[in-house]
Amino acid sequence: MKKFVVTGALGHIGSRLIRELANWFPGSEIIMIDNMSAQRYCSLFNLPKTSKYLFIEADVSKINLAEIIDGANAVFHLAAITNAAGSFEIASEIEENNYICTKKVAKNCLEKKTPLIYLSSTSVYGTSEKSIDENCTSEELKPQSPYAETKLKEEKLIQDLNSKGLDSILLRFGTIFGKSPGMRFHTAVNKFCWQASIGQPLSVWKTAYHQLRPYLDLTDAMGAFKIILEESIFDGEIYNVLTGNYSVERITQEITKVIPDVKIEFVDSKIMNQLSYEVLDIKFKQKGFDVNGDISKGIKETLDLLTL
Repeated sequence: MKKFVVTGALGHIGSRLIRELANWFPGSEIIMIDNMSAQRYCSLFNLPKTSKYLFIEADVSKINLAEIIDGANAVFHLAAITNAAGSFEIASEIEENNYICTKKVAKNCLEKKTPLIYLSSTSVYGTSEKSIDENCTSEELKPQSPYAETKLKEEKLIQDLNSKGLDSILLRFGTIFGKSPGMRFHTAVNKFCWQASIGQPLSVWKTAYHQLRPYLDLTDAMGAFKIILEESIFDGEIYNVLTGNYSVERITQEITKVIPDVKIEFVDSKIMNQLSYEVLDIKFKQKGFDVNGDISKGIKETLDLLTL
């Protein structure tokens, strides 16, 4: 029987993953860890009956993690305080919570010889280059928020542990969109869908309208996890994972296809990065990953959930 541990299991990504694991590996044991800070009780509703679930309400930093992950086929470390734009006001909390939790998870995975799937973010890129990939120099990485800075620090920690025997893979996910039981609405696509659905104007950063940024359909995020497990891709490498690079203009155009009378309100941004760039994902595609997500479909499905 396979065993999987998911930290941050009730979040936007985790709440979909815990269901997909049961579909991919019927009869598996799925241990879900979440501190319930966002009170996403609905993420636990109607879980598949094909697997055995155990929910642990706790902070990762305060539990006996070694005992929990012992014998697991993989640990998905999704737990983190997210929201790059909002991280400026809570920089010290981001650093303390995210880094300390990642360090504990990674060290316990090393001790128990358990493969680790670690979620980083394409927000670590703040480049002036028109396109960028995982082989860029450290000088080309210019994180524009405390959240992104901490992600880079966590990546280095894990890569250092790789040299000591940790089996891991590091995934720089694009900004997530798409529906899930525990979905959030603080990032671009979902936030715009929420605003449009309740008749509010879309609040767009003045300098961001034509900028290209990487986005990831939740369907493709699940596809990435699946191929990693099936092919055992724990090579210690960093991979960009995205559905595509889109501008805010493109996203708003897709929303107007569903809600034609939506309005746009341009606002000032605290994010310093005013540049447009394209993130490349050739490296992960060479591992056999296929993109099946779609920005138009993802937006329509989200609006269908929200629109009265």
